Amino acid sequence: MLRRVLLVLGLLAAAPALAQSTDPSFNLVNRSGQAINEIYVSSVREPNWGRDLLGTNVLPNGRSFPVRLAPAVGCRQDVRVVFADGRPEERRNIDTCGITELVFGAAAAAPAQPAPPGQPAPGAAGASGNPSFNLVNQGRQAMREIYVSSIRQQDWGQQRLTQPLQPGAYLPVSLPMDDCVNDVRIVWADGRSEERRRIDTCQMVNLVFQ
Repeated sequence: MLRRVLLVLGLLAAAPALAQSTDPSFNLVNRSGQAINEIYVSSVREPNWGRDLLGTNVLPNGRSFPVRLAPAVGCRQDVRVVFADGRPEERRNIDTCGITELVFGAAAAAPAQPAPPGQPAPGAAGASGNPSFNLVNQGRQAMREIYVSSIRQQDWGQQRLTQPLQPGAYLPVSLPMDDCVNDVRIVWADGRSEERRRIDTCQMVNLVFQ
C-alpha cells in the first residue's frame, strides 16, 4: 500500500514537468487562399533568417508543412513566409514549444473589428511596417560582407554573412518591425564597397545589387 501511495505522489510531482514541453517543432498551416512560396524559421537569438525551408517546393492553400526543430534552438522563434504574390508576413517571438500548429491566413477570414478611436486598425502596421527583405546578389562576383542598420544607429552593426554570398543567391534579412528606414552596405569579393542609404525597406521584398 505504501509503495502505491509513493508511486502516485511521484507521478503527481512529475506532471507539471511533463506538461511543459521543450520541443519547439510545429506544423505551419496555410489558410491564406494562395500558395506559400517560402518559409523561414529562426531562433530569436539569430540575426538572419537562414535558408528557405521549402526549397524548390511550395505549400498550397489548405496544406500544412512540418517544421522540425532541435530542442537546442530553444522555444522562441521568428517565422516568416512569402506568399505566391510576393507579399511577406512574419510572426515574431513565438513560443513554439507551447503550440502544435501555426496558422497563416486564418485572421483574414475573421470579420473585421473596428479599431478604438485614435488607434490604427488591426494589421495596419503589419501591412506597412515590415522592414525585412531579401538582399539579392545579381552581380558577377560574390559578396563577402553585408551590413544592414537602422538610420537611428550610429554604426553598421554585425556583419551578416557567415560565408560569401555567391552570384544569383540571396540573403533573407530579418529586421525589427516598424523600423522601416535602413542603410545597407555590401563589400564585394574584390574589396569594393557599395552602399544604399535611407531605404524604405517596408516597401520592398527584394533589394538587388548588380
